[in-house]
Amino acid sequence: MKKYIYLLVTFLISTLSVAQKGSLKRINQLFEMKAYAEAADLYETKERTQEVLQNLADSYYYNSAMQKANKTYRELFLTYGDSIEIEYYFKYGQVLKGVKQYKEADKYLDIYYGKRQNTLAFFEQLAKTTPHTFKLKPLENPNSKNDFGLSFYGKDKVAFASGRNNNNPAFAWNNLPYLDLYHATLTQNRTLENITPFSDAINTDTHESNAVFTKDGKTMYFNRTNTKRTKKDEERVAHIKIYKAELIDGQWTNVTPLPFTSDKFSTEHPALSNDQKTLYFASDQPGGFGGFDLYKVSIMEDGTYGTPENLGSTINTKHREQFPFISSLDVLYFASDGHQGFGGLDVFRSNSVNGNFDKPVNLGEPINSNLDDFAYVVKEKEDKGYVSSNRSGYDRLYGFGREENILTKYLVEGVVTDKNSKELLVGALVTLFDDSDRVLQDTIVGNDATYLFKIEPNKKYKVRGTRKAYIPQDVEFSTDSKGKIQHNIELILESYADAEERVNENEKGDVLITLDRIYFDFDKSDIRPDAAKTLDVLVDIMKKYPDMEVEVSSHTDARGPDQYNLDLSKRRAASTVAYIVSQGVSANRLRSIGYGEMQPLNQCVKEGICTDEEYDINRRSEFKILN
Repeated sequence: MKKYIYLLVTFLISTLSVAQKGSLKRINQLFEMKAYAEAADLYETKERTQEVLQNLADSYYYNSAMQKANKTYRELFLTYGDSIEIEYYFKYGQVLKGVKQYKEADKYLDIYYGKRQNTLAFFEQLAKTTPHTFKLKPLENPNSKNDFGLSFYGKDKVAFASGRNNNNPAFAWNNLPYLDLYHATLTQNRTLENITPFSDAINTDTHESNAVFTKDGKTMYFNRTNTKRTKKDEERVAHIKIYKAELIDGQWTNVTPLPFTSDKFSTEHPALSNDQKTLYFASDQPGGFGGFDLYKVSIMEDGTYGTPENLGSTINTKHREQFPFISSLDVLYFASDGHQGFGGLDVFRSNSVNGNFDKPVNLGEPINSNLDDFAYVVKEKEDKGYVSSNRSGYDRLYGFGREENILTKYLVEGVVTDKNSKELLVGALVTLFDDSDRVLQDTIVGNDATYLFKIEPNKKYKVRGTRKAYIPQDVEFSTDSKGKIQHNIELILESYADAEERVNENEKGDVLITLDRIYFDFDKSDIRPDAAKTLDVLVDIMKKYPDMEVEVSSHTDARGPDQYNLDLSKRRAASTVAYIVSQGVSANRLRSIGYGEMQPLNQCVKEGICTDEEYDINRRSEFKILN
C-alpha cells in the first residue's frame, strides 16, 4: 500500500513539476500541498515577485534551511519591505536567530511584538535563572535517520519515531521517508540496541510518531497522520489524530482514534499525567490562541474522556506550543516558538501551582539551540532524560544528565526595618551596586519589606537601603571563591528625626530641620553674620549626612503687595542656598523656593487683622528634608 501511495504522490508531483513546470499556479499548488522541497526548487526558476519570494523563503523556513531562508527573506524585505505582512517579521526574526544573528533578529521582532527585544540580554539572564545545567550527548543510534520523540516504554525500553525505513515513500514536505514507530533497548552507555519496528497494526502507510505508554505497558497513545487531506485556510492539509492501542496477548490491537479528534484539525503529541488520569496533547482546533495550543482532557475510570480544556494564555501563544510531557513531579515540559527563546522551537518548563501552570521558563543551553529542540522527557529523581533536536541538520535523539544550576543559588536577600521602632519600612528603596558603583538592580519593598536580588559568583557588591527622611545604609559584600553564595542582609535604617535632636516631623508629615530664626535686614536678602552662624548648624548636619537633600523655603507675612512679597521670599531663599553652597555643600543637594505669603501658619492672611507678634509667626525660613 505504501508503494502505491508513493507512486501516486510521485505521479502527481511529477505532473505538476515537469508537465507544467512553467506554471506558477501549479508551483503554488505544490506549496499549498506542503511539498516544500519540490516547490523551493521550482520557485528558484521563477521571476522573483513578492509572492514567489514569500513562498520560496517559507519553503526554506519550514524545512529549517536557515541560510537559504535568510538570504531569501532578506531579498524579500529589501525589495518589498513596505507591503510585507506582519507575520513575515516573525518568521524572518526566527530565521535570523536560526543563523545566530540575534541583534538583527531583534530589529524585526521589535516591530512584530511592538516592544523592545534584547535576545542577548535574555540569554545572559537565563543563565542565572534556569533551574538546571545540562550535559548533552547524541545517542548511539545505528542507521539513524530523522529520529525524534523518544519515550519511556517499560523498564528498560524506549520508543521513538524514525524515517529510517527507505522502503517507505518519501514525504513531499522534505523528501524523507514517511515516519514509523520503533522500540529499542537503551544500554547504560546510551546506545540504542535491538531496534525493532512496531507491528503493522501500528505502522501504516502514513506517519506514526510520538508514542506514550501507560505504566503497565498495556495501552499506547500515538500520532497518526490522515491519508486524506481536508481544506483548511485555503490549503489542503493531512491532519493528525491521536490513536489508542491496547496490548492483548502480546499483540497491539483495538487501534482507534480518540473521540475528540477530527478530520478538520490536528490533535497530536499525547502525554500522560503521573496518575494517568489526564491526557495532555497539542492541537490547532478552533478556539485556541493560534498555531498549536496545549490541551488536557480527563480519562474517566470507564475509559471515556471528558471535554478537552485549553491550558490558557500563560502557556499558549499565537504560535506553536507542542510536545508536552508531564514529569513525575507534575512539572509540564513543552516546546514552543512563541515564548522568548534561542530560535525555532525551544523547550520550556512550567510548575503546577494550585492546579494551574505558572509562567514558563526556558531551559537554556545546551538543551536549546538556534534551531528546533523538542520532545523533552525526563526522570526527575534520576536527573536524566532525552530530547530531540534538528541542530545537526536533521532530527536526532540526545540524552542528557542535569544538575541544579548553582547560579540560581547566588542571591542576596533581606528585610528593611526602622532602627528604633523595629517596624518594617514599607516603601523603602533597595539598590544593588557593583564594585564600580554602577546600579545593577533596584526595588521598592512591599508590605513585607523584603528584597531579593540574583547575583553572580566571585564579585563584589554593595546593597543600599534608602527611604525619605531616613539615613541611607550601605553594606558591602562579596560572593567569594570559598563558597559564600547566599547573603541575608538586614538593612536597618534610622530616621533623621531619631538621629538628630533638631529634626522633627510636623503635622503634615514633612520632616524639618529646626534652626534659630534667621533675620534679614528690611527689604534685603543678604545673609547677615548672625544668620550665617545659624546656617552653619545646617551646614554641619548636611556634611554629616552626605546623602541628605534639603529644600530651603522662605515665607513672608501678609503685609505688603503679594507679588513684592513673593519676589522677596524667592531672593531670600536663593541667598540662603548660596551661602550653604559657599560652605562646601553641593548645590545639587539643595533646592530654594519662595512662597511669599501663600503658606501662613495662622489666620493672619491680610493686613490689619493681627498683632505684630502674630504676623511674625509667618515670617520664617524652613528647611525640609527631601531625601
